[in-house]
Amino acid sequence: MVDSCQAPQGFLAAVHDAVGAEHCLSDADLKASYELDWTRRFGGPALVVVRPANTSEVASVLAACSRFQVAVVPQGGNTGLVGGSVPRGGEAVLSLGRLNRVLSCDPDEGLLVAEAGTTLATAQAAAASVHAALGIDIAARDSATLGGMVATNAGGIHVIRHGPMRARLGGIEVVLADGTVASRLSGLVKDNVGYDLAQIMTGSEGTLGVVTKVVLHLVPLLPFRVTALIGLRGFAHSAADSAAGVRAVSQVAVALAARLRRRVDCIDALELVYADGMALVREVMGLPAPPDPGADAWLLVEASGGQDPSGMLAEAIENAPGVTEIAVADEAGGRARLWAYRERHTEAIATLGVAHKLDLTLPMNALAEFAGAVRSEVSAALGGGTDTRVILFGHVGDGNLHVNLIGPEPEDYRADDAVFRMVIQRGGSISAEHGVGIAKLDFVTAARSSGDLTVMRRMKSALDPGGILNPGVLLPPVG
Repeated sequence: MVDSCQAPQGFLAAVHDAVGAEHCLSDADLKASYELDWTRRFGGPALVVVRPANTSEVASVLAACSRFQVAVVPQGGNTGLVGGSVPRGGEAVLSLGRLNRVLSCDPDEGLLVAEAGTTLATAQAAAASVHAALGIDIAARDSATLGGMVATNAGGIHVIRHGPMRARLGGIEVVLADGTVASRLSGLVKDNVGYDLAQIMTGSEGTLGVVTKVVLHLVPLLPFRVTALIGLRGFAHSAADSAAGVRAVSQVAVALAARLRRRVDCIDALELVYADGMALVREVMGLPAPPDPGADAWLLVEASGGQDPSGMLAEAIENAPGVTEIAVADEAGGRARLWAYRERHTEAIATLGVAHKLDLTLPMNALAEFAGAVRSEVSAALGGGTDTRVILFGHVGDGNLHVNLIGPEPEDYRADDAVFRMVIQRGGSISAEHGVGIAKLDFVTAARSSGDLTVMRRMKSALDPGGILNPGVLLPPVG
């Protein structure tokens, strides 16, 4: 398999014929934005960046890659954080950015059909135009594409109500490594004829095929929506940023999240931010003071329904342990202002340097202890005495924490490895919604059983016998 920046004779001519020379980028400046991922930790030179316009062109490009044994990296919006959507050293990049049309949006069928390069925001707008919603949302909605979200089984802020991308899918079209097009776009809720192609491809990170179209199930666009930002204080006699303080307020947040889910049947989101992250976001983004500026953490809650959920939410929060002050908004502008405290974390953290962005799931009964212990484990892994900052935030309703490490060099994995070990020891997952990519390869064998890996490798071998699709991603080498 070719994986250097020397194209085999005839390959470039073949892809030029497939998509047109103007959509085959070989110039270094033109390739640059496709060669580095959002974190700036991962990337490498691309042999060529190929930009097909439709499924037929994708099939022709992959057939050429198969014939000439050129490794290929599928790429959507390039918002990935684990090195799974960028070249490592001479692969061709297959950009799906031109496959960006919403093909249909039918509120009666409850289905939206779109090409894989369509951004989430574009699909959301199409759904809203027929008074419906997608049931999935992430902060990178303006850049992240539907195909990439399928590839990583993206989750986001509405998982607790509507599930991750896997739960939203009603069908898929995918091009296999040899150019074969497999399409199942009916959107039928009950269709048990054979294997579920959409589910097989979801979470496969471009290693089994290239997604070109998706069918998504719509959900009702409910008329009433309310967002609350709740200040929380722990019960430890320690500083908020100490291990005991973080553990204490995390216990408060987990308990309040569970209470809200028991008492309010229309919760869409439960998001947790801590004092250090809030201070950074306010400083960098110039945001006003939140409720209880001296709180140890804040829980952001959103609920929606056919009737106003405000009363139900207020009743559930009343007299809850650890709650201090609350800000509530029920109109779009006010809700956006409250969401900014959570959604602008990633942007603010990026101003500190190249961050190690670790995306983890913990059992709910282990989350608070993990949150309290993670800083000391990171410090120990780096030998102590470092200037590393650890900023946590995440989706407390489903146990998904984002651990951001600022300080270690991009190629220094000691702290990452320590965090992954903590997660596995506590029965969690090393990848909640960002995927494995190349960042977490060393821990896949610890995270999945040998039987699981055998099945995954056999699927890979069957669908991509030449090993050209995103080599080196997701599956660790044997031996």
